Amino acid sequence: MNAYLSMDPAVYTGQFLAILVMALALGLDAFSLGVGIGIRGIRLLHIMKISFIVGMFHILMPLMGMFTGNYVSTLLGNIATLCGGLLLVILGSHMVYSTFHTGQMEPIDHHTFLGLMVLGLSVSVDSFSVGLSLGLFHADILLTMMLFGLCGGLMAAGGLWLGRHFNGLLGDYGEAVGGLILILFGIKFLWI
Repeated sequence: MNAYLSMDPAVYTGQFLAILVMALALGLDAFSLGVGIGIRGIRLLHIMKISFIVGMFHILMPLMGMFTGNYVSTLLGNIATLCGGLLLVILGSHMVYSTFHTGQMEPIDHHTFLGLMVLGLSVSVDSFSVGLSLGLFHADILLTMMLFGLCGGLMAAGGLWLGRHFNGLLGDYGEAVGGLILILFGIKFLWI
């Protein structure tokens, strides 16, 4: 910790801004997932629960990545991004399918513990690979955890809230629109 106290303010400011930009970029996944879920209709209590879980995953995943180290960053960086994209495509496809095939398939329930964990993991798995990279540069762990968690949680809440207000406009097809949003973001990560 003493190394950070004696760090040049310009270097610390540069590190802060770089980590903030990464946190915001990774928070876009949480925002898009939030819009997709919120369009289906969601209560304020569930917005708080999902936002908290997403924020916690945005703390834990980069922290695990930072501790994992340099030697596996190349291998897991691509795999983690692919897994995150694949999870988003699967969740989105499930939402679209359940819109048109009611009664045959239950949508993924964000009210359950397992559902919350899948949602949190799906938007934060690529934070692990970013954590690996930040570990190489000896980034400030506490700063990284705080910014990633705060951005992930707040952006998830913003997306859920925004989606909730669009719910009445889209009617029964809101879930399909939300699913398409997730599929598009998932394809974006699979394409990279």
